[in-house]
Amino acid sequence: MQKTAGILYIVPTPIGNLQDITQRALQIFEEVDLIAAEDTRHSGLLLSHYGIKKPFFALHDHNEQQKAAALVEKLSQGSNIALVSDAGTPLISDPGFHLVRACRQAGIKVVPLAGACAAITALSAAGIPSDRFCFEGFLPAKSKGRLDRLNTVADETRTMIFYESTHRILQTLADMRTVFGGERYVVLARELTKTWETIVGDTFDNLIPWLEEDANRTKGEMVVIVEGKTEVENDEIPANAQKALALLVKELPLKKAAAITAELYDVKKNQLYQWGLENLS
Repeated sequence: MQKTAGILYIVPTPIGNLQDITQRALQIFEEVDLIAAEDTRHSGLLLSHYGIKKPFFALHDHNEQQKAAALVEKLSQGSNIALVSDAGTPLISDPGFHLVRACRQAGIKVVPLAGACAAITALSAAGIPSDRFCFEGFLPAKSKGRLDRLNTVADETRTMIFYESTHRILQTLADMRTVFGGERYVVLARELTKTWETIVGDTFDNLIPWLEEDANRTKGEMVVIVEGKTEVENDEIPANAQKALALLVKELPLKKAAAITAELYDVKKNQLYQWGLENLS
């Protein structure tokens, strides 16, 4: 008699505060036969906190494509498996895509649970439009790669959500300022749900110096939420402002000329500066 195939459960785990685990998640952990985890030691501490003992299967970025078939086989033989990442919802900038796709292709039932996600948690408290947004995850580690990626969303009008590490946050914000402009509004959410949780919003021009004042402000897990390009930014620069900038730049550095023109004609300084780079260089 052929065994009934098992179920793959996608189980979110807390991003900091252990009390954010759901009752359903704990129930699933009790019922499954195996837990596929990004870091078995990290997830083991979570289960130990709740007095749950289950066998683990290591599934991470470096082995997922090779190991997915073994887990599909276990599911086909009737095992129920919970997929977890180190924190938050699996597959959201975490491993699991290859396994979930392999399960769906094999006809294995995939059941997602609702739960913690750093991107959505940060967005809910950012005070930036949340009716339309795009999730960009982690940017490339090298500046050139970051700038290339950021330039693909330079004209994005939706709110943009990024993840970043403590080691690269200042460099990433500097590259964002280059692409989006120093006056674009950004919210940095750090250490969400943890003791040192910080959510601060300002322009890039103001936020970066504030972070540089205290190294502790750049520590921890980071979510960066950038306001989308506004209709005002998309408007053409008035002809009189263009003419004034063209005259001033003959006597002053472009940055200073753009600042003065912005004050005179109520146009964004960064918009004028970018226009000057493209038309007056």
